[in-house]
Amino acid sequence: MDISRVMLTDKVAIITGGGRGLGKGFAQGLAAYGAKVVIAERKEEAGEQAAQEIRERGHEALAIGCDVRDGEQVRHMVERTVQEFGGVDCLINNVGGIYLGSNRPPALPFIEQTEDFWDDSYTLNLKTVYYCTSEVAKVMVRQGRGGTIINIASSEALRSAPSFAPYSAYKAAIVNFTRTLALELSQDKIRVNCIAPDAIPTEALTRSFPELAGDAAYAHHVPLARAGTTDDVAGVVIFLASELSSFVTGVTIPVEGGMLAAGGWLRHPKLGWTTNPASFGR
Repeated sequence: MDISRVMLTDKVAIITGGGRGLGKGFAQGLAAYGAKVVIAERKEEAGEQAAQEIRERGHEALAIGCDVRDGEQVRHMVERTVQEFGGVDCLINNVGGIYLGSNRPPALPFIEQTEDFWDDSYTLNLKTVYYCTSEVAKVMVRQGRGGTIINIASSEALRSAPSFAPYSAYKAAIVNFTRTLALELSQDKIRVNCIAPDAIPTEALTRSFPELAGDAAYAHHVPLARAGTTDDVAGVVIFLASELSSFVTGVTIPVEGGMLAAGGWLRHPKLGWTTNPASFGR
């Protein structure tokens, strides 16, 4: 196998929400493998800081202020990307989450959720994917050289998620959207795939759930007995963006240390694997 198949030399990649958290890690990883990265970030200062760090490492990066919940801003962001770098080869739909504002709890029982709670979650988690994919796919088709679209869902798209009903519903929609679009765009050699991460203690997650910081919080319910890292997910992003995955499309790859395989099994420090949480009192 030609080792150059993993390289992304001169490919142009847009990462939404690339100024912080997982998105920043994706931008750094793609740049390290040769891509010219565009960081589409609502918080412009964070986006520019992330782009500057990449440039200091000798790679090309451009930060564009963009709230991807606004279709017009997305259109301008994609147009500027084409003007600056000549096209688009890869889109990472990274923006999303359970955080709907400082006055909104991240978890809420379904019967307490209001219509605007669902509407705001839809805009953040699914409509953003529509806006960005629509604009970028049109560019890729016109270019005629194929491309890759990578959607970031969650393991909550693949299992039940009490108190996170809208989040899990819209992430599940992304999984099916990925499969559908993979078929529609296949004739244009555009591959569409999805990543479903979990157990990744990002800054935003640990700010709302401090108890989820550090490996100790994951030692029993994650089969690999540790927290995931940004690099764990970025490695899969690089694989899907590169020619290593040239025959892969329409799939969702969980990146969660084996949690879905465990299916409710927990590792007891003395008794081994168990499905009974009460055993942790023994």
